[in-house]
Amino acid sequence: MIPAQIFRLIHTNGLLWQVTNKSLLAKLRKKTGYTFANCKKALELHENDLDKAEKWLKEQAQQYGWTQAAKLKDRNTSQGLITVTVDGNYAALAEINCETDFVARNKKFHSLAEAVISAVLNHAKSQDIQNEVQRTIFHADSLKDLPAADGKSLSDHSALTIGKVGENISLRRALAISVRSPDVTLFGCTHPAPMNPIPISFGKYGALIAIKCEKNDNMLGTQLCQHIIGMDPQKIGNPRVDEPHNNMDEEQCMIYQEFLLDPSLSVQQLLAETHAEIVDFARFEIGEELDEESPLKSAQTCG
Repeated sequence: MIPAQIFRLIHTNGLLWQVTNKSLLAKLRKKTGYTFANCKKALELHENDLDKAEKWLKEQAQQYGWTQAAKLKDRNTSQGLITVTVDGNYAALAEINCETDFVARNKKFHSLAEAVISAVLNHAKSQDIQNEVQRTIFHADSLKDLPAADGKSLSDHSALTIGKVGENISLRRALAISVRSPDVTLFGCTHPAPMNPIPISFGKYGALIAIKCEKNDNMLGTQLCQHIIGMDPQKIGNPRVDEPHNNMDEEQCMIYQEFLLDPSLSVQQLLAETHAEIVDFARFEIGEELDEESPLKSAQTCG
């Protein structure tokens, strides 16, 4: 017979061990989002060391993600998100593709899009601005190599997300615009417009614009971004060089286009009324055909 005191001690210690284990398991699941079975295995393998268990789980997930990425790499990625962010003198635009619109609405895919646009913006901030307005272009290969906030490459983050969502994902392209002059202001927007605009927004279309204006006019900047998305101009246009097209529906110079939100005005007339000048702009659309991309080993910067 086991004496009552020793029995109570064994029983109490067993209960404490179970409570401790359940607490660690709950913490690990909440922190990582991985399954009960995987978290339990991680804790068992690392003698309940929470940090080591978390590291092991992430390594396993990354390895699985790369395996899935290799299997799915030939699948078509025609859906996805255009991501836009503006932070003072810096703005970025990126296209991240997936197979289905269902995944494009997934929070894990949104997290990847946030990591991509943040990496592009941070790269732009790390560069010297040589011109009044400077743009940095990233094709797929240069985009994948960019480091995310945690130091891992965006290709690592992409593979990890592929493992989570079970679909092929491609980081297609990105662009950053940086301005040096205090008279030039950056604006950006996506369409459909988000219900609750945040510093990083998502949509099927996105636009950035750099405007030289006497005062910071948020409404003008947003409306011109909407015009760019809706009218798809190919260039700003120079009245001393460019002639208006004889068919308004085929006009490609932005200054000669009817202003989307007030067709009684041309963009040129709107700019004259608001004493503003468009210095640069960019527009992305999910899945649009692109000119043949020249191979880039690193980001291409131009004034």
